[in-house]
Amino acid sequence: MKILVLGGTRFLGKTIVESALARDHQVTLFNRGSRPDLFPQLEQLTGDRDGKLNALTGRKWDAVIDTSGYVPRIVRQSVEQLKDCVQHYTFISTIDVYDEAVPGVFSETHPTKRLEDERVEDIQTAYGPMKARCEEIVQQDMPNQALIVRCGMIAGPGDHTDRFTYWPQRIAKGGEVLAPGNPQAGIQFIDVRDVSEWIIRKVEEKHSGVYTAAGPAERLTVGELLRYCNDVLGSRASFTWVSDSFLMQHNVGSWIELPLWIPAEKNLQAFMDVDVTKIKEAGLKYRPLEETIKDTLAWERSRSIVYERKAGLGPDRESELLQLWNSGNYKSEVEG
Repeated sequence: MKILVLGGTRFLGKTIVESALARDHQVTLFNRGSRPDLFPQLEQLTGDRDGKLNALTGRKWDAVIDTSGYVPRIVRQSVEQLKDCVQHYTFISTIDVYDEAVPGVFSETHPTKRLEDERVEDIQTAYGPMKARCEEIVQQDMPNQALIVRCGMIAGPGDHTDRFTYWPQRIAKGGEVLAPGNPQAGIQFIDVRDVSEWIIRKVEEKHSGVYTAAGPAERLTVGELLRYCNDVLGSRASFTWVSDSFLMQHNVGSWIELPLWIPAEKNLQAFMDVDVTKIKEAGLKYRPLEETIKDTLAWERSRSIVYERKAGLGPDRESELLQLWNSGNYKSEVEG
């Protein structure tokens, strides 16, 4: 197949390209040209999704995979440009589209957030509603030709967000590890290679519909994940579980500063317990968790030692918090 990828230079997009090449597809990249060295063997078209799509004019592809659409106005431009040039449109979305104000387990039929004013283009404050509106635009302009993939947290080699990566690298160092909140809290993530391979197979089938891409296949808790990292990496780390109230009292940032931690009072646990029945029935296969952990750590160790990580406690901050916890009367606060 001839596949056009919008983006394709970072993490999921890059892995999708690699998965397509592994299955002998002809891939063209369209982006701003910031990483021309990444796939030098591929055709790379340079432009900007916001008004500079001339490089796509007069071209035809079997399918397009949109890995970089966030703003409805801009996604509309891409869809209008490509709807007569491609037979199939895959849009990479997010579980953040689900409306947490509506009770229930998140699945493909759960209500999504609404973007009341399309002039709002602030990803920081309206990420979920903007993505939901982008989905609608793609489906309206290409009915029965659109595959919408709502991804949860993505893990594995290339995880530039450092949210999952923090834990294998920290646990591998050993010693006393600060572990967040309730060890029985659920956690979900999907290996970037698993979702990428599934997407390419569905593109080959010209499959349409909405799918929630998360994992693992069976429920996993934060405590189980951390212990499993310890076991598969042969580490001797010890875990000190500290409570939500302690972390909030000491202004620890959830999810980014301390990855995988979502305070119970935020009522966001539904995002870590989404229903993956539909995508499993559609053929998604999960690799062993051991492989994800080991490969993520190997990739992490290949990075520059001066790399500025985007998530996770620094050593000094973790040590400070552990000293405060161990010296105070907090231990009875741990949940679970």
